[in-house]
Amino acid sequence: MRRYNQGWIPSLFDDLFATDFVNKTNATAPAINVVEDDRSYQVEVAAPGMAKGDFQIHVDDESNLVIKMEKAQEKNNEKKNQRYLRREFSYTKYQQTLILPDDVDKKGIAAAVENGVLTVTLPKLTAEQKQQTLQHIEVK
Repeated sequence: MRRYNQGWIPSLFDDLFATDFVNKTNATAPAINVVEDDRSYQVEVAAPGMAKGDFQIHVDDESNLVIKMEKAQEKNNEKKNQRYLRREFSYTKYQQTLILPDDVDKKGIAAAVENGVLTVTLPKLTAEQKQQTLQHIEVK
């Protein structure tokens, strides 16, 4: 018989779900905010500890915004008179694809990282730019 302490509910759930059939993962997706105003959309992605070189952002063939971030880090604190029996490795990889609205000026997209937040600015097409994208087809 297994003994449970006062916090038996979390322990019971750990016992039920910590099996070979259900893998435990610590994977979580970063939080995303999307803000709209008259001139643009802004996509904000929580990215603590990430630097601008950790991101790859592009518009794919289907006019989707693709945000990739990847960071590998090894913590090696070994000293001369010590040897570690365990070392910590950290690896973060994330990709998000967002469908862009039709009124986004794809050539004006910009991105910046500040205080652990990636901000991607998606400017809207002006009325003049929208008029230029309209295609007139001559009837013969």
